[in-house]
Amino acid sequence: MLEYYFNLRLSYNDCMDYYHGRYSSVQVVEEGGKSIRFSADHLRPFITSLGIRGRFRMLLTPENKFIRIERVA
Repeated sequence: MLEYYFNLRLSYNDCMDYYHGRYSSVQVVEEGGKSIRFSADHLRPFITSLGIRGRFRMLLTPENKFIRIERVA
């Protein structure tokens, strides 16, 4: 299993653009410097009235298939 850590800070309005489908993917830079793009749908559980803020861990299979994203801080 592969894991990547990244920080994300999006305003509520930015989140709504993703939520309503204006954008289909999100690109982040993980802590090791690697750029990762994934479906914006994976962030829906983390949207609050403030938007999305926190440190996250993304888990992938060895074949780079998505498993899950977890908030770690």
